[in-house]
Amino acid sequence: MWGSEDLAKKFGGKYSPSGSNAPLEGSKGTPSPSQVQPLRNSSVDPIGLRSNLMFLPGALMLLFSLTSGASGLALGLGAAALWTGAAYLLREGLRAKAAFDARRVARKPALPRKILAAVLTGAGAGLAAWKAEPGLAIAAIYGLAAMGLHLAAFGLDPLQDKGTEGVDDYQQARVARAVEEAEFSLDAMTDAVLRARDRDVELRVEQFQAVARDLFRTVEEDPRDLTAARKYLTVYLQGAKDATVKFADIYSRSQDATARADYLALLQDLEENFAARTRKMLLEDRSDLTIEIDVLRDRLQREGVQMDRS
Repeated sequence: MWGSEDLAKKFGGKYSPSGSNAPLEGSKGTPSPSQVQPLRNSSVDPIGLRSNLMFLPGALMLLFSLTSGASGLALGLGAAALWTGAAYLLREGLRAKAAFDARRVARKPALPRKILAAVLTGAGAGLAAWKAEPGLAIAAIYGLAAMGLHLAAFGLDPLQDKGTEGVDDYQQARVARAVEEAEFSLDAMTDAVLRARDRDVELRVEQFQAVARDLFRTVEEDPRDLTAARKYLTVYLQGAKDATVKFADIYSRSQDATARADYLALLQDLEENFAARTRKMLLEDRSDLTIEIDVLRDRLQREGVQMDRS
């Protein structure tokens, strides 16, 4: 079986890491994080049954409006459009909320999608009420009730940043851009590996992606780590994406067992090295904290302040 350098040359593009030009950290023979924690990548889809059911009112309103007159049809179509738009916004808002909750450091969403979905739901209910019984008061009552029930059922969007106290905005923006580009590479890997039609390989890619996202979260929590992790977020992930695309092309045509084994070995190497980089950054952060504590203690001692270490 080939080593990681040969695998990168076989499957990767110009961004793939090689032993001579871009050595990765870590060593072989250590259990991969996926072996230690086989369920680490398990997650609950934030798009649940309740949010999917929100498409039903729009469809029913459209159906019932077909037999109405011109004004009834127009009002019904308007209500259906508002409800359908609200359902789409709700799905995106739930995804954004789940991503926000999964991170210890996160910015609030630029667009409060769940709140906007509630407003559209209320507006749609107002049009539907006007269609059934014209009147501003009745439409307003139904609209406000629908909006309130929507907010009660699905909640608000995050309205404040989380864990960003003391973090430089410029550095945080750089990290956000780097992580966004890295996520594009992971998404491209997911799309490409589906062409191989091998569920075991798909699961293996998901396990590697979970380890990569651990690195993302570590960098987000301390933007100073971006310099050390930039190769991993750009060069190595681009190489992993290129390797995945080429593997999917080969395996979908020939079902080549050797290509499959080589690709899985490459994922193993990448996963171990991404995990090693994450551990190293955490140790460096701890060392920085120790240095800051020691410096503060020395200053306090020079100023004659006695510290109780009990």
